[in-house]
Amino acid sequence: MPSDIEIAQKAQLKKVSEIAADLGLTEESVELYGRFKAKIDTRLNPHLQQRPEGKLILVTAISPSPAGEGKTTTTVGLGDALNRIGKKAIVCLREPSMGPVFGMKGGAAGGGHAQVVPMEDINLHFTGDFAAIALAHNLLAALIDNHIHQGNELQIDPRQVTWKRVMDMNDRALRQIVVGLGGKVNGQAREDGFDIVVASEVMAIFCLTESLKDLKQRLGNIVIGYTYDGKPVQARDLKAHGAMTVLLKDAIRPNLVQTLEHTPAIVHGGPFANIAHGCNSVIATKLGLKLADYVVTEAGFGADLGAEKFIDIKCRKSGLRPSACVVVATIRALKYHGGVEVPQLEIENLEALEQGLANLRKHVENVTRHYGLSCVVAINRFNADTDAEIALVRQHLAEQGVNVVLAEHWAKGGAGAEYLAHEVVRLVESDKSSMQFVYEDGDPLWEKVRKVATRIYGAADVHAPRRLRVQIDQLQADGYGYYPICVAKTQYSFSTDASARGAVQGHVITIRAVRLCAGAEFIVMICDDIMTMPGLPKVPCATRIDIDDEGLVSGLY
Repeated sequence: MPSDIEIAQKAQLKKVSEIAADLGLTEESVELYGRFKAKIDTRLNPHLQQRPEGKLILVTAISPSPAGEGKTTTTVGLGDALNRIGKKAIVCLREPSMGPVFGMKGGAAGGGHAQVVPMEDINLHFTGDFAAIALAHNLLAALIDNHIHQGNELQIDPRQVTWKRVMDMNDRALRQIVVGLGGKVNGQAREDGFDIVVASEVMAIFCLTESLKDLKQRLGNIVIGYTYDGKPVQARDLKAHGAMTVLLKDAIRPNLVQTLEHTPAIVHGGPFANIAHGCNSVIATKLGLKLADYVVTEAGFGADLGAEKFIDIKCRKSGLRPSACVVVATIRALKYHGGVEVPQLEIENLEALEQGLANLRKHVENVTRHYGLSCVVAINRFNADTDAEIALVRQHLAEQGVNVVLAEHWAKGGAGAEYLAHEVVRLVESDKSSMQFVYEDGDPLWEKVRKVATRIYGAADVHAPRRLRVQIDQLQADGYGYYPICVAKTQYSFSTDASARGAVQGHVITIRAVRLCAGAEFIVMICDDIMTMPGLPKVPCATRIDIDDEGLVSGLY
């Protein structure tokens, strides 16, 4: 069986200019990055405003496991399948971070015969968006330390600088550092640290903004720290937001590529869902809705993380409303959640499957009951799946009034997801979705956390040390109480214990840190030991990635 990268490298691609022309984009609005990548200047397509908007389909999944689920692959396969059955469809995805590409994942552009291409470019530097975001973020960090060094007119307290530096790589050694060592000429020594780019507030702003003007305004609103007398200092106080916007002026334009079956794909922005809000850019999604009848997008990780933030942050801020939802699962992953270890996942085990189905049922309950969306369960099929196992999944989901569809897009491309496409169209045309938020704008910040924890995670309660409760109360008093919350939590479990499988109930969610993101307009609640700068595994994927003398890349998958 050929690898993902071998399949991608053998594909016959259309020129991206042809993809753009088929979408009705004006020639002057498409800036080519070679033959197969382009950026779109949405301002040069005023005619799009007259078009009706398409239907938005959200793809989410069960809690991730080593057995794999295939959410991005399903997003791509569904987009291809919708086009195959006569619907005009686009897929809107996040850009992969090179941290996990070189760390654990080895790539994030789909898989098998359901990929976005050019796969190597998308997984590596792509069009330079992440580099621009990192530069804008680190420019602000440099201006902060320079201001302190040059006399500190704003009276910034170096002990209360909250703005870290970032890089797009997993490097645990940089989580906590000291800058300014080596004497007065190198600035004032202070504690600092690095986050990964996808955790940057600049990334969050980038993905929630709707225009260049809005981007500049939000960047200016960033709170970088506090003065000696406790007053917040914003990026605009340092006159940083103009230059930061300049660095992002090209990056803010959505990227156009294609799938292996030439379905248009807009790949733009890339926050993680376990430490950020986990959705592609609002600009990209709204552009897709003007270009197609159906837009298929994904939210990061499981429906407890990515889908909740998609609804409570992205949809709340943008006015977007999904018409249907797909929850992706595999029989293998469900057995893993039922207690089976990876080497035994190929063996039929109905008892473990029944135990693991609790995880899927909870995610479906969240989607239908708490988010108010009609949904279908897509079983990403493996050869070892038995008829009895599939029947058991169908039986359990029928009790929740949800259909289960087998999908084979990894092996067959869009043809393997046509049944799924028909079910999605049926759900959309039945018009039974009525999206709702988990909490209201007017709820106090602590009540917002409590509602997410108890309703979505199945927790009994939320706990935070007294100093954090004081900090949260102060944010409320300072006028930030109407912001949504962004819970940074392990993706592997409903609880904060990554090893707790299935559908954990009655646990306590512990808040370890709180971050104000005044530019992105949300409050990050960091749980237990979640890290905003990941580390590399014992055997990083980077050790398998290589290039030959002809420039052919290998090891991405």
